[in-house]
Amino acid sequence: MSNHRKPMQERSRKTYELLLSAAETLLEEVGIERISSNLIVQRAKLTSPAFYRYFDDKYAVIEALAERLMQRQNEALTRWIDRYRDAGYDTLVDHIEDLVREMDAITRQQPGAIWIMRALRAVPSLTHIRLASHHFVTDLMTDVYMTYLPGVPRELVRRRTRLAVEIAYSVDEMLKEDADSREEVFEDLTYIFRSLYYHPDLGRVPPTPQTTVASGLALSADA
Repeated sequence: MSNHRKPMQERSRKTYELLLSAAETLLEEVGIERISSNLIVQRAKLTSPAFYRYFDDKYAVIEALAERLMQRQNEALTRWIDRYRDAGYDTLVDHIEDLVREMDAITRQQPGAIWIMRALRAVPSLTHIRLASHHFVTDLMTDVYMTYLPGVPRELVRRRTRLAVEIAYSVDEMLKEDADSREEVFEDLTYIFRSLYYHPDLGRVPPTPQTTVASGLALSADA
């Protein structure tokens, strides 16, 4: 059950947005332990009753911010699938890195993102948001991969995909703490994803470098 209540009227939405904006800025400045409802209303220049009209506590605000962040990432996934769904299995695997890069860009644009991500793992009342998003991503990607893996058990593909999703989100969080080797990490991820999706139990053989280059050129030409 959600601990925040979304407004319906335009004036109420403005108040709601002011509170969220104040909260994300404060998360960036002071972190999850020091942020409080009082700090949020002070920063938003509102009153406590205005806060409690929409939120039960500070975790409810973080819940609302997390839902927005997960929604933006889910939308990025949908665009990625639309872009590569029909390009073939090898192209899908080779371009998972693109999706992780886009996720990284989304979270870098979100003030306080690292604290939101930590809260989704550490606060029991927020775990459902992370799990719902991860299951959404896993199921959607599994659906796409299954079209290229006839005869392979779905539960195997889903397990492999869930592992890839967890790795991607963990790396996204890691890059918010230490971004010095961002490009090297993305290169490492390419090899990790390829090892997951070219495992012998899936019956797929990695393409030759020439095939990969030709596929990339074809996509560029189509774009």
